[in-house]
Formats: sequence, structure tokens, C-alpha cells
Amino acid sequence: MTSRPAPRLLISAAHKSSGKTTVTVGLAAALAARGLAVQAFKKGPDYIDPLWLGAATGRACRNLDFHTMPPHLIRSTFERLSRDADISLIEGNKGLYDGVDLEGQGSSAKLATWLEAPVVLVIDTSGMTRGIAPLLLGYRAFEPEVRIAGVILNKVSGPRHEKKLREVVAHYTGLPVLGAIARSADMEIMERHLGLVPANEADQAAIAIDRLRDCVARQVDLDALVALANDSPATEVFPTPAVSLQVPDITIGVIRDAAFGFYYPDDLEALQAAGAELVMLDAINDPHLPDDLDGLFVGGGFPETQASLLEGNAGFRADLRAKAQAGMPVYAECGGLMYLSRAIVWGCDRRAMVGLIPGDAVMHKRPQGRGYVRLRETDAFPWPRLEDGPGVLPAHEFHYSRLENLEGDFPFAYEVVRGAGIGDHRDGLVIRNTLATYAHMRSVGPTPWAPRFAAFVRSVKRGTPVAGLPNVNVPAPA
Repeated sequence: MTSRPAPRLLISAAHKSSGKTTVTVGLAAALAARGLAVQAFKKGPDYIDPLWLGAATGRACRNLDFHTMPPHLIRSTFERLSRDADISLIEGNKGLYDGVDLEGQGSSAKLATWLEAPVVLVIDTSGMTRGIAPLLLGYRAFEPEVRIAGVILNKVSGPRHEKKLREVVAHYTGLPVLGAIARSADMEIMERHLGLVPANEADQAAIAIDRLRDCVARQVDLDALVALANDSPATEVFPTPAVSLQVPDITIGVIRDAAFGFYYPDDLEALQAAGAELVMLDAINDPHLPDDLDGLFVGGGFPETQASLLEGNAGFRADLRAKAQAGMPVYAECGGLMYLSRAIVWGCDRRAMVGLIPGDAVMHKRPQGRGYVRLRETDAFPWPRLEDGPGVLPAHEFHYSRLENLEGDFPFAYEVVRGAGIGDHRDGLVIRNTLATYAHMRSVGPTPWAPRFAAFVRSVKRGTPVAGLPNVNVPAPA
């Protein structure tokens, strides 16, 4: 059986830092401004680019990641979420053919092939004229099954430069040039140590998106782009399993503010499907933690950039520490772990945090953990076990901080098979009913963490915690 899902394009580049993300955000916003329902996807585990793409389209951007999702799940997820869209834009990561091994496994090219998506290459043309021809010819010939359908010239230095580039591409490659975007400050988004400033934190995010939209709409042939997307082939329908929703019987808080914004939409949906009513919280502005929470999820983000504001909300921090000490289940990832620590230390600046973890989150100039990780659950893992045993779980990490000066001997939920974690091949600090880790999990495929956490929260609420749970008390800070 064949079907025609939403017209689709994969936006990629020859290498990182080509301006691919800003161009894709501008494209998404420009198409949405035309009244099209644009569904954005991001290849890989990234959180920041999806925040910008979601803000540009008004629809949550979804991640497609070979590390955590088997190919059939990538395909079914893409088809399910793009059914009601007019066009789907998939932003690749790295360069088109950059993968995890010699054969390019996990590359954007493999994703384009799997989704049968035409590819538009965003080329950084800085210092380039005739040299663009062998680059494009090589990319088109390298894996012939990848359909490179067009090119957007980016960072063009002026009209003369654009004219030369268009003539070269037309003469040697025959590829359609869909647009030529001039080098301009209007095509930039603020960056810092982990890349783009996330849209949830940027006060001027809407203004920046409007700026990108206008630049792209003025310099890219959107009609030609949509025509290429409409030319994507009919595809085989992959069955989508029915999702059974459980009646909510637990309440889980989710801290989502300028400090903590790294959440996968499908993870939050999985918590809801597992019977959790989600309550969004603001650790910067909410004076207290609600009394009726059964559990708490603190995702990643940039608490180091908001540390003074987090420190200033002493009532919220005290409530969280007291409730966690009393046994409320808490799951914290990366930035969440930093928030639960005694303090965030960045150079000479030290800011008090929750104090549940008797250690300091110390910022460093270089990444302390970066990339895909693999974890094996230990006997200290507090949540219900997977039916097939702990196994080795895929996740990812990206942090410039390291947990230092840790006082006490605590159990760890994970043995780190690949990656950095907290250190000494360990991650997942377990304190009372709290699990705090540098790893980011995705509740798909082999790592259904959301229903497991919901089941744990439910068992604690009912007074029947999982057998063997370490119950570690932390002394009050001096």
C-alpha cells in the first residue's frame, strides 16, 4: 500500500557552520507566513535547533535520531506527525554524508534515503566561485541514491559574487539554485558555549525569527522550493501502533523556563500517556513548589546562565529540597542535576542551588562530556526493570560542567559503557527517590523511561516503592 505523506525536503550542508540552521528556521517561518502548515524535524538528539524551528512554525519540532530510534520507528514517527502538514522540513546535522563510521551510518544522507526526501544543500560560499562546481558534482555522485534536488547559496558577498556562482552551478551541474542569501547580520542568531542561544531563553527570539523569515522570503524562490517538495515520491505506509492513554492518576511537575527548556515533546506525551498530569513550573519566578505534586522532572538547559535568578528564588529551592528529602520522586537530567547540586560555580562566581546533591557543578572551558553514550543499569537503578533486563541503553550528553567536591558515598544507577557521565564510568546519582544524571534519555524504542518513571512515581504515591531502592539521606547544608 502506498500513500502520499506531506511534501518533504531535507535541508543539509557540506559541513557544519554553513548557516544551515538559520536558513532552515527562515524557510520554516517564511512558509508558515504563507499560511502553510509546516512540520519541522531535526536529525539527531539536539534540543536547541528544535526550539527555534518550533517557534518558527508554531508546531513542536520532532527529533529523528538513529542512535535512539530504530529505522522503522523513524519512518513511522515521520509519517504520523507529517500527515496533517502541508510541507515537512527535516534539518540534517553536520554535513550531508558525515556519519558515525566509514560507511556513513547515521548520516543525514541515510535519513534522506530512508524517508525518500529530496535534499537541498545550503552551501557556505565564502571565498568560493568556480570551486562550487566540483563540490556539488562530488556530492551528487558520491551516493547516487541520495537525490540532491537543489542548492541555496549562503553567505554571498554581493551581486557580482552571486552572478558568478549562479553561472558556474548552471554550466557545470544543472542543479537549480533556489536562492542566494547575502552575508548579513540579519541572518545570525546569538551563540555561546553550546551553540545557538535557545529560543526559550532569548528575549528577542520572535524578532530574530521575523528577521530570518524576511531575509529568506526575499532571497529564496519559495515557489520552486515547494515544487521540489511536492515532487517527493509516494511511499509505503508504515503502520502506526495505537497509543492507549491511561486515565491520569499522578501529578508530575515539569520545570520549564528560561533555565530549563530541553524536553522532547514525545517524552512529555509519553508521560501523559502513562497516566501523568503534567504541571509546568518556573524555577525562576514561582515562589513555591505546589503541594500536590507526586513527582518532578527537571530537564536540561542552561542553569549556569540563569544562576543568579535561580539562587534568588530561595523559597522554590527550599521547597524542592524538602520534598525530595521527604521522598518525592525526582528525575533530573544534566542541567537538572546541576540545579539539584549544592552550587553552580563558573569562574569566580558561585551561586547556591537546591543542595540535595552535596557537591558542586563546576563549569569548565571545554566540554566534560559530549556525544552519544551507552549506559548499563546497575542494581541501584530505582525504577521498574525492563522485561529483558538492564541491557545497554543509548543516550547522549553535552555538558561543560562536572560534579566536583561530592561528599558521601552514593549509589549510581548507571555504569557508563561509553561516555563521561559523572565520572569513574558512573552516572545516575541516586539519593532517596531522586535520580540525577548527565545523560539525556529519549523515551522511544529501547529506552521507555517515561512509563517507567511514571510507574515509579505511582508506586511511591501508593506506598509500595520498588524493592531494593537505596534510601540515602543527605545532611543539611551548613
